[in-house]
Amino acid sequence: MHAAAWKHLLSALLCLTLAAFALPTRAATPMLVVEDNDFLGPGGSDLQSTLPLLADPAVQVLGFTVVVGDGWENAESAHLRRFLEIAGHADIPVVDGATLPLVNSVARMRLWEKAYGTIPWKGAWGGLGSIADIPATQPPVPRLDEGAPALKASTERAADFLIRTVHEHPHQVTIVAAGPLTNLALAVRLDPSFAADAKQLVFMGALIDTNMQAVTGNADFASDFNMIFDPEAAHIVLTAPWPKITSVGNVSDAVMMTRTLMARIGARHNALTQYLSRYYAPLPMWDELTAAVAADPYLVTKSVEAFLDIDTSPGINYGHAHVWPEALAPRAMGARRVTIVQAVDTKRFLDRFVQQAQDRQPQDRPAQNRAVPQ
Repeated sequence: MHAAAWKHLLSALLCLTLAAFALPTRAATPMLVVEDNDFLGPGGSDLQSTLPLLADPAVQVLGFTVVVGDGWENAESAHLRRFLEIAGHADIPVVDGATLPLVNSVARMRLWEKAYGTIPWKGAWGGLGSIADIPATQPPVPRLDEGAPALKASTERAADFLIRTVHEHPHQVTIVAAGPLTNLALAVRLDPSFAADAKQLVFMGALIDTNMQAVTGNADFASDFNMIFDPEAAHIVLTAPWPKITSVGNVSDAVMMTRTLMARIGARHNALTQYLSRYYAPLPMWDELTAAVAADPYLVTKSVEAFLDIDTSPGINYGHAHVWPEALAPRAMGARRVTIVQAVDTKRFLDRFVQQAQDRQPQDRPAQNRAVPQ
């Protein structure tokens, strides 16, 4: 071959090699994740949020931490442990956490409702019903319809587990928080370096401008329960020095778990799909989408950067999120920059969720094109 031709060929090969290195690639090691959630069960959004993490080969779940919220913490832990047994993931630690908010209480929420109106969803403190006869502390775990778990919870407490895990893997652990932020607030207060030593926080909550939606749509879907249930914890967590914070809030209201979607999942018959079909709940996929965005940020098609904090002052706005542009943000109060998700690739999310719920690996695009931002 002529020398000039050799030179041209070598130059072309070098360009291809450099281009290959420039392509977005998944990290050589899996994304490390801890999910903190109020795992109401059986079935439903809380438990189903585990699937985008468990079924993704590029994600390693280090543990699940449980917090009071949609249900009492002890019952949530039992439902989660039974779910993991059915799903074939009983090897992942389940760590029990806070059984009450930091400051808020059943008595305080009763008084708030009398002064400012009914909170549509009260979780452990009455669900969609009345808070009138709710006990101040959690009752014993009732009989589980899906059967009692053999898997035991860790003897460690959630806040300690979170701190230890983050420090064992500095700047590598993504925290997915889809319930009240009480466990994370305790970790922040116990160890001020906890948030800074994590990789990022992806959380479900901080709904913006939903007042009219509560009138014209479903009031429960417009209720920012995770923030309302423990506003002080939300403020502590969202003003902590995380390297990155992502809020998956309003956008998830429009992505529904429908009967048609569950029928697609149930088309494959195994213990997991039978469980999911039996306990089907027609709700927005709040927590599933949050976990999916954490695992694959390329699901996000539109977002906005803003400074965000949660109102902890007594009154009608207790637990409500507020956002500011950078120029107007109250820095002295600790407001931090947050990426607020505004739109996602819904079709791809749902198609992948069907595969994940059937315990199949997602095939929507080659793994080498799934980048994990550092």
